[in-house]
Amino acid sequence: MKKMRVTIEGKAYEVLVEVLEDSGGSMPAAPAPSAPTAVPPAASKPEVTASASAPKSSSGNAGDVPCPLTGKIVSIDVKVGDMVKEGAQVATVEAMKMNTYIYAPRSGRVAAILVNPGQGVEEGAPLLSIA
Repeated sequence: MKKMRVTIEGKAYEVLVEVLEDSGGSMPAAPAPSAPTAVPPAASKPEVTASASAPKSSSGNAGDVPCPLTGKIVSIDVKVGDMVKEGAQVATVEAMKMNTYIYAPRSGRVAAILVNPGQGVEEGAPLLSIA
């Protein structure tokens, strides 16, 4: 078994994965499928390094919408002053030729947009602020 981290819709999960292929390249007979075992995320978060390509929130505002992964901003789907509901799509980030949609973690008014389309961002960098 291998412990791995999987991010789905911006939420990270730690999971145990059964390795079915040995180092010799042969495939053993697959055991009967079983439900995956989820492990609660670790109490401490991985350290995020600052980047010149994306501003970091020095205040760590509760209304900031963080980027769930390192990538490039494809679009910002809201404007300053827009009212958004929790779960509404607010941005799109591209990483490894795949788009990831970013959703509002809470309802409120968009107070500030902190990034621009085409800009590179690091995991955890604030994309916009919801007041």
